[in-house]
Amino acid sequence: MAAFAVSDTPQGQRVVTLTGRLDAAALQQMWAPVRAAVAADPGRPVVVDASGVEYCDGAGAALLVELLRHARPAPVEVRNLRPPFDALLAQFDAKRLEHDLDPPARRVPFVEEIGRAASQVARDLRLQISFIGETTAALVDAVLRPHRVRWRDVWRIAERAGVDALPIVALISFLLGMILAFQSAVPMKRFGAEIFVADLIGLSMLRELGPLMTAILLAGRSGAAFAAEIGTMRVNQEVDALTTMGLDPVRFLVTPRIIALVMMAPLLTLFANVVGLVGGAVTMQTFGIPFITFFREADAAVNLQDFLAGFVKTFFFAILIGGIGCLRGLQTAAGASAVGDAATRAVVSCIIMLVVVDGLFALAYYMLDI
Repeated sequence: MAAFAVSDTPQGQRVVTLTGRLDAAALQQMWAPVRAAVAADPGRPVVVDASGVEYCDGAGAALLVELLRHARPAPVEVRNLRPPFDALLAQFDAKRLEHDLDPPARRVPFVEEIGRAASQVARDLRLQISFIGETTAALVDAVLRPHRVRWRDVWRIAERAGVDALPIVALISFLLGMILAFQSAVPMKRFGAEIFVADLIGLSMLRELGPLMTAILLAGRSGAAFAAEIGTMRVNQEVDALTTMGLDPVRFLVTPRIIALVMMAPLLTLFANVVGLVGGAVTMQTFGIPFITFFREADAAVNLQDFLAGFVKTFFFAILIGGIGCLRGLQTAAGASAVGDAATRAVVSCIIMLVVVDGLFALAYYMLDI
């Protein structure tokens, strides 16, 4: 139980006497009255007599600090606080607490922000060019000296990036084929041209949607995973340990991941194309188009050139996903959120570059009349 009393001395001082236990439960009722008693006469010095305090925890120390830092002309002084409570109070500097210890950051001028952003872009571009050169050299060395590649890591990564991705690729591709069939069959039914939905699905899946959607799924799964794995190694200084032991992190960490994706991305794309066509064929059953008719029409509409136009992209997409994911992992900084930031940057960068490269392929195919 805690209590307080207020008295004025002939010398013009106000004495606030505290007794009992200054804990959180007692201060719920005492905090406001004690603070009001100290603030009542700002010109009168205040002495807080704590000789009767039997117990003082953090809440009690907070009350005493609040009284000491109270903005008033006359001073406030705490006396006769027993040890070890006086040691607890001595840890707080009431004068420092009069000011905001976490002021808002200084507003950076607009020109300075532009300069910082341009400097960051230039620095990032320089690192990317350097990384591209190191990765290219490592891949060429892997082709010329395959015995130096850590094939055990390649097969392990290939299983995680390829086999483990089959369910999600199958689901997305099947739904994508169904959606395309529904959206195109409804308007074509007005003209009795439902059969040409097979042409549309065959061309769109093999040339564009199959490779691109598979690459985006790989970017979300494998690209983020590569960035998180290498980022964690970076934070734990394992990458620095590799460098200290004379091992090149690019050859040791990046090369196996890119090789695994280059092997798995084309196979996943083939699987996605087939599942997408099956999804479209299932949907067309509701419009009276049998399976055999759907696939014969799709086979007549799609030739080897259309298949290769989409299949070739997958190799470039795989190199982009593996390279960007590993690069963002190697760029991971210190801090609790650094690994999450690296994974986020990897996914965003991969998706942007995939769309850009796919657009360049579309332009090249148009120019070459493919």
